[in-house]
Amino acid sequence: MKLYYHPLSGHSHRARLFLNLLGVEHELIEVDLMKAEHKSPEFLKLNRFGQVPVLIDGETTIADSNAILVYLAKQLGKAEWLPETPEAAATIQRWLSVAAGEIAYGPAAARLITVFGAKRDAEEVIDRAHAVLKLIDAELKGREFIAENHPTIADVALYSYIARAPEGNVDLTGYPNVNGWLRRIESLPGFVEFRKTPAGLTANA
Repeated sequence: MKLYYHPLSGHSHRARLFLNLLGVEHELIEVDLMKAEHKSPEFLKLNRFGQVPVLIDGETTIADSNAILVYLAKQLGKAEWLPETPEAAATIQRWLSVAAGEIAYGPAAARLITVFGAKRDAEEVIDRAHAVLKLIDAELKGREFIAENHPTIADVALYSYIARAPEGNVDLTGYPNVNGWLRRIESLPGFVEFRKTPAGLTANA
């Protein structure tokens, strides 16, 4: 398999993390976002939206980080990561939607400002980040993982931008359940770290 990615993209890290947790051999192909390689005609043939990551598996091309998680779980028969029962599958889909919605427009957006210089309202996106983190912290009370009693693709989808939320000036110290959950994911066999940047609250760490 080949993964087109960028090392500072949390969406890319989701896909890379899951590949590593599954122990799948893959080739990493870095896409230079600063040089707009993701908008090149060659890359747009892989993903017309011009976004990383993109997974190539033989003749199959999968774009979108959450779609890649679903594809890998289904293609490799990893039902523990994406259960087949209607209720469990629906619960995981709920959290994939949170990852694509509240996480993207909260902690991910806040980090875009400090790491990539995006033009966003910092106060607004930081407030959004804390709103969703409060909900997730409450959801994790008495639980080890977000959807099941073991890790699933829901945890993978949520992890990267929450782990690096401090880079977007989102303080995680008030969320003990979230912090415990982060450590549990980081202790999983095959875990690969999301590259850190000296931005936001981590600038002087």
